[in-house]
Amino acid sequence: MSTRLRIGFIPLVDAAALIVAVECGFTAAEGLDVSLVREVSWSNVRDKLNIGLFDAAHMLSPMAIASSLGIGHLRVPLIAPFNLGLNGNAITVSEPLYAAILAHADGDITDPGVSARALARIAAERKTAGEDQLTFGITFPFSNHNYQTRFWMAVGGIDPDEDVSLVVLPPPYMVESLQSGQIDGYCVGAPWNSVAVGQGIGRILLFGCAIMARASEKVLAVRERWADKNRDTLDALLRGLARAAAFVEDAGNRADVARMVAARLDVADGIIARTLAGDLQIAVDGSTRSSDRYLIIGRDGAGRPDTVQAAWIYAQMVRWRQTPYSDALLNDARAVFRPDLYDAALGLQASPAGNLPPDGIGCFSGPAFGPADVCGHLAAWPKRPAARPRLSVVR
Repeated sequence: MSTRLRIGFIPLVDAAALIVAVECGFTAAEGLDVSLVREVSWSNVRDKLNIGLFDAAHMLSPMAIASSLGIGHLRVPLIAPFNLGLNGNAITVSEPLYAAILAHADGDITDPGVSARALARIAAERKTAGEDQLTFGITFPFSNHNYQTRFWMAVGGIDPDEDVSLVVLPPPYMVESLQSGQIDGYCVGAPWNSVAVGQGIGRILLFGCAIMARASEKVLAVRERWADKNRDTLDALLRGLARAAAFVEDAGNRADVARMVAARLDVADGIIARTLAGDLQIAVDGSTRSSDRYLIIGRDGAGRPDTVQAAWIYAQMVRWRQTPYSDALLNDARAVFRPDLYDAALGLQASPAGNLPPDGIGCFSGPAFGPADVCGHLAAWPKRPAARPRLSVVR
């Protein structure tokens, strides 16, 4: 008899391993009857997982940590035993803002530092002229979309809490908001950057992997208590996901994967195929940009959670005043990522080596990050006024 599971997901390409695991029968082969439930917002996914309507969920990595620490919502301890995707984000801007950045740039705008400095000049000019601030969409306060956007802006000299306006929007609403002029740009996961380009609404300015080389973007999240009571079921789910992730990364399967994912996301197969290949059209004129790091799902140890990634996420929460620093909270954040469960389910020998690049976290600028000295890393950044972050939430 199969064990029935309900798993929530947001329509994003980094849900591919979940979708393929079900469509190709990898979870069924493990004795699981999985129903995937599509949601529109991350708060819906979190809340339904936390109260038990979902057994597991496709979730923002920082959201799993925030829930476990009780930051911004009720404290519900979650664990993340599987990375569903590394990277996959991009920053898309309106055509007028792209033209302004190009005009203010002091070099190649594919360099994040160049585009950030140009954006700072634009923001300063608007302030001097008494014009409205630039408005950027992010998907959730506890997300790499938020942290990558802030990291990029801050390197250019922008205070994201004072010089621009950041608003929270569900991923599928980004394109419409850009088209209506409610926002000037956004950071979101695939395919919603490509959708804006395809409709002639915006341009992809930066890939997320240009800001941070190897970000833990989405995880499989489950309640800690559920995992303790259903270890065999969790192991079976992890094995099915590992098979699916390997299937996704095999270029020979790309057309089939694109078809399966596109059907769940209601977008064209071609957009999914290009996303998986890391070869994206960045403007309506047909120009493209490629990166083999754009979205990593099942290669180079991507599925194995890394506690260094969790420490970096917690450091961003502290940097942007979402929580105070404490050694206890840092340890609790690291404990959300569970490489031990991943290793056990897949029969792997535990290894202290993580899945990070040789240069560590791989951020394009700023002080080096070491999980043993988070305070030292944070102290190396310029001091900021003691104001609380301002984020508008659009439901």
